[in-house]
Amino acid sequence: MFIGEYNHSIDAKGRLIVPSKFRETLGETFYVTKGLDGCLSVYPTEEWKIFESKLRSLPITNKNARKFTRFFLAGATECEIDKQGRILIPATLREYAGLVKDAVLVGVSSRIEIWSRDKWSEVNDIDVDDMSDVAEHMEELGISL
Repeated sequence: MFIGEYNHSIDAKGRLIVPSKFRETLGETFYVTKGLDGCLSVYPTEEWKIFESKLRSLPITNKNARKFTRFFLAGATECEIDKQGRILIPATLREYAGLVKDAVLVGVSSRIEIWSRDKWSEVNDIDVDDMSDVAEHMEELGISL
């Protein structure tokens, strides 16, 4: 399980250090793709296979299903961690997520999200009242505190 928040910089070649706590769970190869809300999502191979299987099961005749599948698969790439603990993020994915220099890696249970520091600050700026409203809606999904 991935948890925690880590700040790192992206070098001129597009490489990003992956926190050591994340490296063990990721394994030798894993997948990086566009995520929702303007971040990148990083999946260990087993989680990626589960996600890809769900995408494959969507009906090709459904326009939204085709868009959804393209969104996640078209820019996806298989990655490996180098000897310095870094991954190379392709230019198209860096551009999508607005990653230039400063990045935040966030553990979100079965995946990692990679955010530009500015976008993360914007998305993560939640006040207590907003979170209370969100929590009320989570009960509809079967989650209560």
